[in-house]
Amino acid sequence: MKVINAWICQIKDNSVIPIFGDLEIEEGKIVKIEIRQFDLLNLRTSENSETIDAKGRVLTIPNVNFHDHIYSRLAKGLEIKGDMSNFPNILKNLWWKLDSLLDLEMIEASAKIAALESIQNGVTYIVDHHSSPNFAKDSLRTISKTLEDFNLRNVLCFETTDRNGKELSENGFNENINFLKNYTTVNSKSLLGLHASFTLDDDSLKNASKLIIENNWGIHVHICEDKSDVHLSQEKYSAKPMLRFEKYNLLNDKSILAHGIHLDEEDFELIKNSKASLVFNLDSNMNNSVGLQKFKMIPKEIPILIGTDGMHADVARSFKELFLQLRNAGLSFDDSFSFMIKTYFDQNNFIKKFFPDFTNLQLFERADFIIWDYVPPTPLNQNNFWSHYIYGIIERPIKTVMQNGEILLDEFKFKNVNESKILNGIYSQGERLFKKFNEEK
Repeated sequence: MKVINAWICQIKDNSVIPIFGDLEIEEGKIVKIEIRQFDLLNLRTSENSETIDAKGRVLTIPNVNFHDHIYSRLAKGLEIKGDMSNFPNILKNLWWKLDSLLDLEMIEASAKIAALESIQNGVTYIVDHHSSPNFAKDSLRTISKTLEDFNLRNVLCFETTDRNGKELSENGFNENINFLKNYTTVNSKSLLGLHASFTLDDDSLKNASKLIIENNWGIHVHICEDKSDVHLSQEKYSAKPMLRFEKYNLLNDKSILAHGIHLDEEDFELIKNSKASLVFNLDSNMNNSVGLQKFKMIPKEIPILIGTDGMHADVARSFKELFLQLRNAGLSFDDSFSFMIKTYFDQNNFIKKFFPDFTNLQLFERADFIIWDYVPPTPLNQNNFWSHYIYGIIERPIKTVMQNGEILLDEFKFKNVNESKILNGIYSQGERLFKKFNEEK
């Protein structure tokens, strides 16, 4: 397998170094890289069906979604009853109602649509935060198997919570443990999933702390997404969420804290000292009207990741949203670009905690990459890559996706996938959920 005529954006020492040329791939690895002069009028040609011609387009590492909610994928078009004017009611009248209705067939369908959407957006690594309280058992295995069938790597957890009673809370813990012990593979990894401070009592946090130590785990948890998390945590447990998490030693360098809209200086200091990562979900936060990130308050030592919160699979769109929000918050162009560059490499460094072989597009590394439908209109080099990336590359669709040497998408079309059959199966499960959701009071 070869890729010819591509701007190969290699990573070295926290820099992106574009080179123009060809890649040769064998057994899922890059075995040869040939550098050539960029000239659109004299591109190399090939009649070999095993050759992908990028025709001067840009090739980068794959996208990673660091906070997905695959279980949300069948929520489109549901007839929502009840007030949706604040975040607690959005949870009550949509998400907590929906997740309680999911069964394994619906979960599998949700994972299939997430896989299709992710591939189309160049996302081949997904960190998911799952919830299906009445069908916890084997839910993570169902998701991981589906994603692996599409050749997508993943880090999964079950959203443990006490909001549905102790029995279902225990089921959540058990599913996290079951998946870790029995179903993690080279392509599927595990975190301990927790919902949010205001739905977890002290006993559950004590149990989580014990499990983290025993299993060398990190947690994946919502933190201060809305003011209600702060207020209810203080009201129920006499402590802010971060102070509760610190009390029970829940944070380490593998931990993911999702959202963090309503964190204060003390909270940020605790996160910095714990070495946990903060994942932004910018589109979702605006959709739920919970606020914007406090960019200027965040210590530079805190790793920043990007997620979509299940709202969509277009991580590049969320990355662009980050840049625009940084500018809107008053950061200079230089500071905004610096923040973006730091985030890009924070993400690479974090995903390697779970997948040490995550590619830098160097010789003998995994052939995981995406080709964007973007031909640079001006010279592309190490010094101006980020201007091309923010204003050009991520504005364009993904043309080709390769994972471990296998083509998942080419010429914008799925390879070796019966898309119509899959979508028909997804619809049948979506129809079931639609009916059940509308029957609920």
